[in-house]
Amino acid sequence: MVHMPELVSYLREALIAGDVETTRDSNHGNAAAFAEGREGYVFGLVPLKTWTAAQVLAVMAERVGIDPDPDRSTGTDVIDPHKTVGALERMRDRLRLAARRRERVIVATGHPAGIIEVHLAIAAALRAAGCELMQPAPGAMFDSPGRYGGREFPLAIRYVGGVAVAAERGIALWHTHSPDGMRAMLADLESRGEAPPDLVVADHGFAGAAAAAGLDVVSFADSNDPALFIGEAEGRVSVTVPIDDNVQPHLYGPVSEFLVEGVASAA
Repeated sequence: MVHMPELVSYLREALIAGDVETTRDSNHGNAAAFAEGREGYVFGLVPLKTWTAAQVLAVMAERVGIDPDPDRSTGTDVIDPHKTVGALERMRDRLRLAARRRERVIVATGHPAGIIEVHLAIAAALRAAGCELMQPAPGAMFDSPGRYGGREFPLAIRYVGGVAVAAERGIALWHTHSPDGMRAMLADLESRGEAPPDLVVADHGFAGAAAAAGLDVVSFADSNDPALFIGEAEGRVSVTVPIDDNVQPHLYGPVSEFLVEGVASAA
């Protein structure tokens, strides 16, 4: 069993929270980009109101633990590990409920080389508990605009261990912020007359598009990805866990164990 004080210490040691590698420049600049409504930073979850960069930073300070100073744009920054564990507790409670109810769930990630390790563990645990892991639109193509001004290129939805990811030509998995993959998945369900999922566990645009569609979403986000935290502040995302989402995959083991314990207890 993973205990919370030990998990807080571990998150610091593994640089999953605490003094993470995500810089203040990235946090500050991305908050401004979100406030400007730039596509690669909104994740398909267009905010309900106008947010200034300073207001976005204030939300991130409250929910992530970064420095609230809107005038500081350089140096280091932090993710408060106590906030991470608090959000993980809320996510664990929702996963426990999903297992108890045998819900229909979509699990998806735009990070196929990092936090996918947690998504895979969640997917396996929910399946073992009797949940239906939905896998709509396998192979469906969607555009993924380069977040940093790069070219657009088509990607395809592919499922690895029940987790939706983005693939190029079926030979390489890609990092993506695009909401269009989730949009294609939900459109496929609608075209076949199937109900949408009871729960979506995701990140990046997969989570943003699901929340924009009014679905129940629990998510993970880094300190330089404000969209899902703003979505949570607006009541459109149930849980957003502040976490460095791209450390070495094996380092997420204790995070996965903590979350899966909730599913196991329900089962």
